[in-house]
Amino acid sequence: MTMLERWLARVMPATPQERAAALWSFAYFFALLAGYYVLRPLRDQMGIAGGVKNLPWLFTATFVTLLVAQPLYGALVSRLPRARFIPIVCHFFVVNLLVFWALLTFGVETAVVARVFFVWVSVFNLFAVAVFWSFMADLFNSEQGTRLFGFIGAGGTAGALLGPIITIWLSVPLGPINLMIAAAIFLELAIFCIYRLERTAVVLAGPKTPTEKIGGSAFAAIPELVRSPYILGIGAWVALLSYAATIIYFEQAHIVSEAVKSAGLQTRIFASIDLAVSLLTLVTQLLITGQVLKRVGTGIAAAALPAVYIVGFAALALMPTLIVVVTVQVVQRWMNFAIANPARQLFFTVVTREEKYKAKNLIDVVVYRGSDALSGWIFDSLQGLGLKLGTIALCSLPVVAGWAVLSLALGRVQEKRSTQHEVVPVTEGKREYRFDTA
Repeated sequence: MTMLERWLARVMPATPQERAAALWSFAYFFALLAGYYVLRPLRDQMGIAGGVKNLPWLFTATFVTLLVAQPLYGALVSRLPRARFIPIVCHFFVVNLLVFWALLTFGVETAVVARVFFVWVSVFNLFAVAVFWSFMADLFNSEQGTRLFGFIGAGGTAGALLGPIITIWLSVPLGPINLMIAAAIFLELAIFCIYRLERTAVVLAGPKTPTEKIGGSAFAAIPELVRSPYILGIGAWVALLSYAATIIYFEQAHIVSEAVKSAGLQTRIFASIDLAVSLLTLVTQLLITGQVLKRVGTGIAAAALPAVYIVGFAALALMPTLIVVVTVQVVQRWMNFAIANPARQLFFTVVTREEKYKAKNLIDVVVYRGSDALSGWIFDSLQGLGLKLGTIALCSLPVVAGWAVLSLALGRVQEKRSTQHEVVPVTEGKREYRFDTA
């Protein structure tokens, strides 16, 4: 075995049947997040340009938009097979992006379009990433996910690394608006990867899976969430993640707006944060994530993120400064993407297909943004009561401590359920099909 083969075996411990699916999943996530991270610094700068006092309203508008979109997505999932509805969702976002580019290029109601764009990017990020991970939880079982989700997540991290580089290099010579075209190209590349991945999925997950309709009701996500304590617990986990991330985001916005006045420098700071997070996460996902998930389990891996927030909020309570908030942002996002998020996705490998696409999307999209909106108003209300940034961070400590306890409880349930999911290999000619019998 050559050195390259040994390295690949370490970062992608897969069987020959799994390897092609893992590589196309890597490429899909790479293109998807490269497109998003081209847009993210532009979104953040537009949020500040619109006034930090308007951020709670923008977060609320995002939540309302998702409430409308969720049943439409549920109807797509119910009526179309996976191989059709996922490309439709991605093509829809490409068309939206081109419309934004045209409106901003020709100066049509620029201020209004900028606010709508802020909301749209937030919706796009959650929907597109939620659909991706639903696909992964459907394609791979729990044991496969433990080995491969770190590598697959590294594809997104590599894309997140490329996106800020493109923004830093090209935002001045091309203009920020024209970067939307680059993002649209990346999304079309992601759609190409989806089609290629569906071809390999036949060998990995059974010949009927890509063409089977998931069925059920367009509104099935809500009863699925309510009737399952496990799914409800995951929903609470995501809501607490959203709360912590929103409080940090608002503290960042206020501190940056006070410390840095130039819009160009603000955009560069946000892009630099993205770049640092991507570098740290990529190395971790390729070399460490799989081993951490295997050795400590999903519960402890998921609890690592609230542990970081406990330290981060304590630091901000003492010193609410630019260097502290930037450091906390980098570390919490690194831990989220590299360790906690793969653990959270593993939570969904032990639920039904309908729960993977409907309840999961409701949690990752509507619950997340609903918590975003509520958390934004909580922050605004605390400021209205006269609390300073450091005091708001201090008030958040008990919340993230409870989040850590919930992480450990969910990990125990996931590991118990995973032992009941038996994967049976079925040989047909020279092909080996793998069926999850749970």
